[in-house]
Amino acid sequence: MPDAALPQTRRNCDDGAVTEQQIAVGVGAGTEAADMVLNIGPQHPSTHGVLRLLLRVDGERVTACEPVVGYMHRGAEKLYEVRDFRQIMLLANRHDWLSAFSSELGVALAAERLADVEVPERAVWLRMALAEMNRVLNHLMFLGSYPLEIGAITPMFYAFTERERLQAVMEEASGGRIHYMYNCVGGLKQDVPAGWEDRSRRALDEVEHGMVRLDKLLRHNEIFAARTQGVGVLDAATAAAYGVTGPVARASGLDFDLRRDEPYLAYAELDVPVVVRTEGDCHARFLCLLDQVAVSIDLARACLDRAAALDGPVNVKLPKIFKPPVGETYAWTENPLGANGYYLVSRGEKTPWRLKLRTASFANVQALATLMTGCLIPDMIAILGSMFFVVGDIDK
Repeated sequence: MPDAALPQTRRNCDDGAVTEQQIAVGVGAGTEAADMVLNIGPQHPSTHGVLRLLLRVDGERVTACEPVVGYMHRGAEKLYEVRDFRQIMLLANRHDWLSAFSSELGVALAAERLADVEVPERAVWLRMALAEMNRVLNHLMFLGSYPLEIGAITPMFYAFTERERLQAVMEEASGGRIHYMYNCVGGLKQDVPAGWEDRSRRALDEVEHGMVRLDKLLRHNEIFAARTQGVGVLDAATAAAYGVTGPVARASGLDFDLRRDEPYLAYAELDVPVVVRTEGDCHARFLCLLDQVAVSIDLARACLDRAAALDGPVNVKLPKIFKPPVGETYAWTENPLGANGYYLVSRGEKTPWRLKLRTASFANVQALATLMTGCLIPDMIAILGSMFFVVGDIDK
């Protein structure tokens, strides 16, 4: 290495002005200290997909973090404007592919509210059962992938074993394993097969039994605790300021869940336990997911019981070309990763004039700028994974 510092040029283009910044990367004797700008991503296994973190580091310590998003941007909100109300379900379940059913449900609820469509009662309970099973599927993915990122491979196998049990019944009902396309304006596309409720209950029982070994493996694991306890602490005030919701916010003590606080569908008829912790660290966020799985299994069972006791249709017959009246509405739902909002504007045409998404992942990832400051680079991976986001849900 030469004695002189090797300059690295970084171009800043904020506010239209272009400036050059010289950063000392390799100083000969190592006696001169300088922060280095380090790119994590956008193609990096630690970034949950195409996300870029622009870190300023002093040795192993992160002194500043800037999440750079937009690499997966596909313009979903603009594509809504050229799709009719049957076709937009295809877009709705793709920005958060781990919460596909819940996302398309939110868009359907917004359209139904705007057009004053009343959904049959059986469809309401089936929607809730499927949404809670989709929540379990989402959480199982993170319960398996998060330990993998910090060095434990076995939980991934356990989590995917349980996911397959639920995927089977979700596929039986909708025909899809990831993009279900099962909601429609007015209810569900079609009724579930005969005996589906019983098969779903058995699948939930098996998942509940399988979660025991995952719980024993991780809840009190000393190595896992050492990597996550006290790391990436997000206090309640900061979480609220960034608009963080879902399990990430509840792990910081924010006791907020739309299913209980602003019920939609028939959640007002159920007792919805809300899993809340106060530590606000990576470990608390993981345990919130773990405990939420048990809650959602119980809720799904209750919904299946109510649906099985009802007869009748699961959708409302609408005109082939559905044109909601002129107006606007805002509906939001408790998606697996947090509160998702759907602002829908109609001008009386067969396509939405505007559909603006408020996605949980976009709000949650904003807090990374605060959480990363002061942490070590190995802890950065633990913090990033514990924020539980899907990159497509950020970029939409």
